[in-house]
Order: sequence, then C-alpha cells, then structure tokens
Amino acid sequence: MIWRLFRREAPRGLAVETLHRRINDASRQPGLYTGLGVPDTVEGRFECLCLHVILVLRRLETLPEPAADVAQDLVNAVFLQLDSSLRELGVGDFGVPKRMKKLGAAFYGRAETYGAALATKDLATKDLATKDGEALATALARNVIGTPEPGHGAGLARYVLAAAAALEGTDLDALLASGPGFPSPDAFTDQTGAP
Repeated sequence: MIWRLFRREAPRGLAVETLHRRINDASRQPGLYTGLGVPDTVEGRFECLCLHVILVLRRLETLPEPAADVAQDLVNAVFLQLDSSLRELGVGDFGVPKRMKKLGAAFYGRAETYGAALATKDLATKDLATKDGEALATALARNVIGTPEPGHGAGLARYVLAAAAALEGTDLDALLASGPGFPSPDAFTDQTGAP
C-alpha cells in the first residue's frame, strides 16, 4: 500500500519539478536583463525568479483542485532551490535560516504588492496609465530594477501585464504539460532602448 502512495505522488512531483525548471528558464531570459533593466546580479536574478513564480502562483490560485497542492509544491521547490543556492554561495548552516526568513518575507511581500496591482487590472489592455498600472511599474522599478524612478519599470510592467494575461488563458493541464507561456521580453523595450 505504501508503494502506491509514492507512485501516486511521483507524477505530480515530476510535473512540479518541470514547471519549476520552466519558470527558472523564463526568469533567466537575456532580454529581461539587457532590455528591461533587471540587474544581472544575484539579487536581480532572485527578484526575477520571484516575479515569475508569483505570476504562476497568481494563476494557480484561480484554478480548481489540485492547483492549490501544485502551488504549495512549487513554493516548496523554489525555497529548496534558494536554500541550496545560499549554501553554494558559502552561507553557513547557522546563517541559512536567518537568510531564508528574510527571503521568505521579501517573496511574500512582493506577492502581495504585485497581486494588489494586478488584481483590478484589465490585463487585455496592458495599460499603465492607471493608478494600478503606475503602482505596478513603481513596485517593479523599486524591487526588481532597484531604482525609485517609476519610469524605469514601465517596460517590465508591460511584460508582466502581458505574462499575466497569457497565463489567464492557461488551465492546469496546459500549465503542467507545456509550462507557462511567458512572452519574449524583447517585445517590451521602448523604441529608444530604454526599459
């Protein structure tokens, strides 16, 4: 009987691992760093990973069961990866829990901020000229790009709105089978080259 339990969980575990890998790949698209202003640093990559995970979690919240279990498994996988990364960077056993607590607080704080800005958006319009659009651009400029200048987050905000809109049309089976359909970041750089 116990073997059946392991076999039943194995496909979902593999599906979540694949989803996690695809989110990692999306968060490392060169255009995010070269065209949309995300700093190519440890912090910038963390912020970009969080942003993409938050977008997927936002979609999973709206889907029927077992989407909630998939969401929890995804969060667990992400934090296991972060724990492992800290250890690879040389953070000792005593420092890891403290850093993980800070990373967790940052992740959930960003999830709340981005979620609030996206909650009332008409994602199909991709319009930043609203209070919520401006709030999203400002939050992304501050958290992801690392500048208080909200204009610097406009390209990234347009990318996030397009990604959220694309995810809205994705059901759980498609999300697990083919992964989240994130757009190319190259399409969201201004004509002047400014993000």
